[in-house]
Amino acid sequence: VCIHRVRSCSSIRFIKSKYVCVFDKSALKFSHQQRLFRTSAVSCGQIVQFKLSDIGEGITEVTVKEWYIKEGDSVSQFDSICEVQSDKASVTITSRYDGIIRKLHYNLDEIAYVGKPLVDIEIDASKGVAPEEDVVETPPMSHEEHTHQEIKGHKTLATPAVRRLAMENNIKLSEVVGTGKDNRILKEDILNYLAKQTGAILPPSPKAEIIPPLPKSETLPAAPKDKARKIPVPVSRPIVFSGKDKTEPVTGFHKAMVKTMSAALKIPHFGYCDEIDLTQLVQLREELKPLAQIRGVKLSFMPFFIKAASLGLLQYPILNASLDESCQNVTYKALHNIGVAMDTEQGLIVPNVKNVQVLSVFEIASELHRLQSLGSAGQLGTNDLTGGTFTLSNIGTIGGTYTKPVILPPEVAIGALGKIQVLPRFNGKGEVFKAQIMNVSWSADHRIIDGATMARFSNLWKSYLENPALMLLDLK
Repeated sequence: VCIHRVRSCSSIRFIKSKYVCVFDKSALKFSHQQRLFRTSAVSCGQIVQFKLSDIGEGITEVTVKEWYIKEGDSVSQFDSICEVQSDKASVTITSRYDGIIRKLHYNLDEIAYVGKPLVDIEIDASKGVAPEEDVVETPPMSHEEHTHQEIKGHKTLATPAVRRLAMENNIKLSEVVGTGKDNRILKEDILNYLAKQTGAILPPSPKAEIIPPLPKSETLPAAPKDKARKIPVPVSRPIVFSGKDKTEPVTGFHKAMVKTMSAALKIPHFGYCDEIDLTQLVQLREELKPLAQIRGVKLSFMPFFIKAASLGLLQYPILNASLDESCQNVTYKALHNIGVAMDTEQGLIVPNVKNVQVLSVFEIASELHRLQSLGSAGQLGTNDLTGGTFTLSNIGTIGGTYTKPVILPPEVAIGALGKIQVLPRFNGKGEVFKAQIMNVSWSADHRIIDGATMARFSNLWKSYLENPALMLLDLK
């Protein structure tokens, strides 16, 4: 037998021979076969392992909090597969393939590792070839290789699913402005770019959504101004006494708290406390609350505190800075990304309001509402929880007047706000009047911030809140 070449394609074998004398099954089995496709090619009904991609921020493991699919379900590209929670944020994982779920590799609350299989998906080859990095036979590929694309000398960050969406619509990634972390191009960026090119109208972003006011019949009756002081009622929970010690691993946001507070212990803290008379601000908020409610936003005091802090940071930028690990360089942050500490069922989280220096009080209130809603549902993304430059913690919503806040590295200052109390004070004529008093406690990195600077910033912040009309002169 003189067989010149043997090729295989799926289950069909083609044989080219220059001279064929005898042909039988043994000759075919003995001959060397050369495969025309890579080991990662997808044939009809082939199972691919959808691996957990690197979600950034040095995260290597996550906890599976919820599955949106089960074995046997059909999924399409961009369909939600599961929600995972790292020590920094909750992330929804979406599918890159069209196919059928054949296996879930993790149960709820189990630890999943980056680069390891998350689910097995059966792919239909007639609908296209899947990217090779997640196929079983493919050797592991680095994060740089599958999230970056070289375009004209610089790297554009995009996931394989986003790159495929751009390719299907003949869009060059170099022409798309990314809104994700480190200018990463997201699916929404592609859709927005496509809408501009075609004139299509996309649904409004949830961030800009305005909730219409409730009908008059459904609105709550206004509380009288001279209402009696509410007596705080302790929250009781059912107690389960087992008589045995229980050991649990430190995971999720609690794990992040361990890392952050361990790093914060290395910072020499400087403390400063003062009290603020919010009588005029309380009156102003009462006047603006109905207008904010018409726009669909509940107006609290926090947007005023945040905006006043931003105006103060313009005068004292050292408080909006960061110090490198070697303590050799100070970086003054251009943006005011002011974090707000929130108490949730998952633990303490600190999302931040981006670009406060260019936001109005109403825009800050709207963004706070969005962050609080996502925080309560445990759905805050990495972008919401990172990039903070200054932090305020409103411990007064729970109780207490003074506290000692701990700085969140790499920030250099933090403020803690106590509860607002009606207390007697004297005016300029020596007359006693009722004042709305709130206490504030500041902590600053004493390596680069001295006490005088912290006190001057606090006095400026205090003047804006005690005389809200002064903020009009500096608002941008």
